[in-house]
Amino acid sequence: MQTSVSESTFLDCRARIHARGDELGLVEMLGVPAGSMPPLHVHRDHDEGFYVLAGEVTLITPDDEVTLGPGDFFLAPRGVPHTYRVGDEPAHWLCTSTPGRFADFVAAVAALPEQTPDAVGPVAAANGIDLLGPPGALPS
Repeated sequence: MQTSVSESTFLDCRARIHARGDELGLVEMLGVPAGSMPPLHVHRDHDEGFYVLAGEVTLITPDDEVTLGPGDFFLAPRGVPHTYRVGDEPAHWLCTSTPGRFADFVAAVAALPEQTPDAVGPVAAANGIDLLGPPGALPS
């Protein structure tokens, strides 16, 4: 497992990859803008956990909508469509993935010359993530 820290620009925030490996990925999401909401998506082969350090993040699945604050944790199991919405202030959280595919996705997106939806979509698919709708789309 790679445990050196690397920081890069990831979509609309900064991301620090703390661990990358077959068993676990740990990515710190920093300065995620207020109101930020990624495309509705599903992880085919890894679970994604959110541990909030600052701000508020609302996680949305077909069966649940829960607002997390500092110290709260939420697990989005593989195969469950989900998205999130950042509250009124920028947010900061740790994102875990088991296995560590999300960290690989972040590293691959950070290496793109331009992080456009057309460029990110194939990288997501190659890392076990299916985009199901545009930003703002909610699971049904």
